[in-house]
Amino acid sequence: MAALDDDPTPPDLQPAGPVPISAAAERVGTTARMLRYREGLGLLPRTQEQPTGRGHRHRRFTEEDLRTIAVGLELEREFDIPPAALAFALRVLAEPEVLARVRSHGERLGRLAAAPARALDFEKQKAMRLLNGRRP
Repeated sequence: MAALDDDPTPPDLQPAGPVPISAAAERVGTTARMLRYREGLGLLPRTQEQPTGRGHRHRRFTEEDLRTIAVGLELEREFDIPPAALAFALRVLAEPEVLARVRSHGERLGRLAAAPARALDFEKQKAMRLLNGRRP
């Protein structure tokens, strides 16, 4: 309920259902063009809507979509980053291979400490030494 109280739009002016991109952009304080750009970067919630008209998808935004977009915009402002940087950060978090490569680069640059050896890695190395030592 507190989140709804923070919305400056009077309740009688808030849309009852999903809103088109122009209204959504106005509600979150950006432009429709920037919302389309963010959608291309993967920064907007996925839509479950079916295409309307002649196969064209006219995206409509729910209140939850608008809250999610607002959180992304706030992250960009708070950390002074462009939308593309936020999109890449999400990719790093979602794709283990990308995370490993970025971490490795950070270690080479000296900006990240090497990941500590895990206990299982130590045990594996110990077992391999024992196996190699018993070979004839």
